[in-house]
Amino acid sequence: MNTNSNAYTVIYTTLVVVVVAAVLAFTAMKLKPSQEANAKAETLRQMMSAAGVKPTEELYAAKNAEILELYADNIQEAYTIGLDGEKNGTLSVSKDKIELVDKLKPQNAAIKAGGEVTLPVYIFKSGIAVIPIYGAGLWGPVWGYIGINADCHTIAGAFFDHESETPGLGAKIKDEAWFREKFIGKTVEWGEKPAFRLEKNAEASGASNAVDAITGATMTSKGLDEALNVWFDAYGKLFGVAAFFNALGDVSLSEVSNSTEEE
Repeated sequence: MNTNSNAYTVIYTTLVVVVVAAVLAFTAMKLKPSQEANAKAETLRQMMSAAGVKPTEELYAAKNAEILELYADNIQEAYTIGLDGEKNGTLSVSKDKIELVDKLKPQNAAIKAGGEVTLPVYIFKSGIAVIPIYGAGLWGPVWGYIGINADCHTIAGAFFDHESETPGLGAKIKDEAWFREKFIGKTVEWGEKPAFRLEKNAEASGASNAVDAITGATMTSKGLDEALNVWFDAYGKLFGVAAFFNALGDVSLSEVSNSTEEE
């Protein structure tokens, strides 16, 4: 074949493209299990940071296998609920078959549309329940996990992450421990609008359900504030009822969710 012809160029280019595509597809297939394992371990690190299982630095220093074992040793149960607050599924907490609801974007869309959702509730042996939040920051999605104490009212811990917020500004929601620590001891006022406030000079009001926004990161702070309130509203029926009965006596979140399921 004439190597200078157009036909040769087309055939050669096509073969190169096919070979490269095949190599990339094969590589992606081989790496997929490892990528999924890394993603699961990352989610568990964030959840256990919010639950206070171990300091965040120790969780990120641990290997994936250690994270799976730590989660299995500390989790009591996990299940999903709908917007009505009733249980609609269970999640395995076995070390060999840990199940998570880690696709938060479609859940976020369903919450806003008032559709069917499977919102996860992770209850640790310490009595702390962890729930996720998800929303839009300045440049991309922001998300996180909130630990709620056994009283179903007080925040035990928080962890936030982002896809592409500005370093030194919006990225502080993840990078700065002091920001996460501001949430500890604050309350979620289930059923109120807003249930929580993240805004400039919020703490000056003395409200127990407010923290100051990050200076210079207005849009990221607004996005995180909206994410918190959209998801707190979605969990409001379960936690609001649990907090009410807990204030009257020693009633656990598990007992409330199990009673709604039986009804």
